[in-house]
Amino acid sequence: MSPSEQHIRVLVIDDSQEILNFVVQYVLLPNGYTPLIAHDGAEGLSKALTEVPDLIITDYEMPKMTGEEVLAALKENGVKIPTILMTSHGSEQIAINVFRLGVRDYIIKPFAIEELLDAMEQALAEVRLRREKATLTQRLIHINQELKQRLSELNTLYRVGKSVTALMPLNMLLERIADAAIYLTQADECIIFLNDPKTGRLREQINKQTTSQGIQLGDAHIGKRAEDLLFQSSVPGTTLHIPIQVGGKQVGILGVNNRTSLRPFSPHAKQILLTLVDYAAIGIENIRLLRQAEQVKEQEKQQVKTMFERYVAPSVVNKLLNQDDQVTLGGKQQMVSVLFADIRGFTQFSTRLPPEILVEVLNRHITVVAEALLTEEGTLDKFMGDAVMAFFNAPLPQPDHALRAVRAALAVHKAIAELHQNIPEEFRLHFGIAVSTGRVVVGNIGSPQLMNFTIIGETVNVCQRLQARAKGGQLFICEHTANLVQQAVLLRPMGTLELKGLPGQHVFEVLGIK
Repeated sequence: MSPSEQHIRVLVIDDSQEILNFVVQYVLLPNGYTPLIAHDGAEGLSKALTEVPDLIITDYEMPKMTGEEVLAALKENGVKIPTILMTSHGSEQIAINVFRLGVRDYIIKPFAIEELLDAMEQALAEVRLRREKATLTQRLIHINQELKQRLSELNTLYRVGKSVTALMPLNMLLERIADAAIYLTQADECIIFLNDPKTGRLREQINKQTTSQGIQLGDAHIGKRAEDLLFQSSVPGTTLHIPIQVGGKQVGILGVNNRTSLRPFSPHAKQILLTLVDYAAIGIENIRLLRQAEQVKEQEKQQVKTMFERYVAPSVVNKLLNQDDQVTLGGKQQMVSVLFADIRGFTQFSTRLPPEILVEVLNRHITVVAEALLTEEGTLDKFMGDAVMAFFNAPLPQPDHALRAVRAALAVHKAIAELHQNIPEEFRLHFGIAVSTGRVVVGNIGSPQLMNFTIIGETVNVCQRLQARAKGGQLFICEHTANLVQQAVLLRPMGTLELKGLPGQHVFEVLGIK
């Protein structure tokens, strides 16, 4: 007999105490049924309506109400209980009548125990099916609740996983981990410790507790040692501590406790915490790597600033720092416009002045040149005694680099003229300037100990030779440059000039801006 039959209640209705005792003592109790008894039909009907047993065994001939009348009353009240009729008559008419009233079987007195048990077995088949269905339904409800709980856990872990990949601030990440730990394990409190990078000791980073209003931050223990704060409880299983490890090295501890509710944690709760700790480890490592990358990036920015602030205008340096993906520190071929400016007659001039005065006069003129070049965001390549070299379109692209170079050269002549109005005539120096456009190699050239961001190529040589042919106050440009700026400046063709060591060049003099 199955365990569920131990709770099957059987109502026996008979006016014979002897029959009642026999059925109860020899049939029901030995087979695990729970007996209910009634001594007449009226008492039996009352108990059937109030107790609602699983099975009724009733006599036919009884005082107050016959078995047939009991069945009729139950049918009238809409009560459907499997019933076995005991009768001494056994007539066909009685059988027909009681079967119409819902009797499942009937036995004739006197009867054997096995006979009654067989009749009960058949009559209770539907009861057993109904009970099994109810049991299965309860199991399905329980499984469905567990599935909902697991789905909620997975959704929570998914959100935590997204937090890990979102690279949020450390304190925000740890708060989410603590919230998830409390929610998923139904803990009263969660504390997360991390190693102090200076002392190597565990220090509390976050402390969250559950209240009637939900989860809130606990008392501030920031900076206290883990050994002073790790949960302890006299009830086994109400605290859990899981190490947070990165690459096999412990970097912290996640702890939860139920010191208030004293509910022991399940093995599943520990598995959940192990998953959360893995997320925490990944998030902490990602944040560390991000900080490391930011430090490297900041160092690279500082290197760019150190390298270029000597060559270009501050505005260009700022662009380089904000758009460092456009900066190529290695060598590459690129179209640029080169500018050379050289003082005419400087050798003779230098022999007439004391060194300190000579340097002062030269620096005043060179400063004017440099300011004009930087205004157009040119890159100062080098100062060569009384000469200045600059180029445009590197390190940052300048679509109008040729026009910038020409404007810068004209600005040099104008600024020099203004300077001469404020200094004695014997200190006035004049520049011959040239601009040439073409492809060059741009990059850091030199040794690991001493590098210079510069350009090399035939375009540089053309520009240097070209400026040597320009008189003080003149600006010569090559044919390539002229083609790029002819719509914006006034040009005068100078014909083909032979340059030392180079093919003849079609040269133009720039007279001004249109």
